[in-house]
Amino acid sequence: MTRTTIPGGTVHELPDDLREALDGDATALAAWLDITPLARNEFVCWVTDAKQAATRERRIRRTREELNEGMRRPCCWPGCSHRERNGR
Repeated sequence: MTRTTIPGGTVHELPDDLREALDGDATALAAWLDITPLARNEFVCWVTDAKQAATRERRIRRTREELNEGMRRPCCWPGCSHRERNGR
């Protein structure tokens, strides 16, 4: 089994469960590759910030749906608290 190289964000590495979800959806993956590293970082942080497994699974599903709909940032997310104000 070959692991597809899919980039993560500026601060966060792409977790395996989100990687598998993107790798299984060509449209979402194309959108993922088209957004900026900062935007990818927002999605990764949003997913990994979930406290419960059910919430994390729902956020992974919504990430795929939102990317398929053309959204470039997670809906209703105030932003990654781990990123410095200078964008790094």
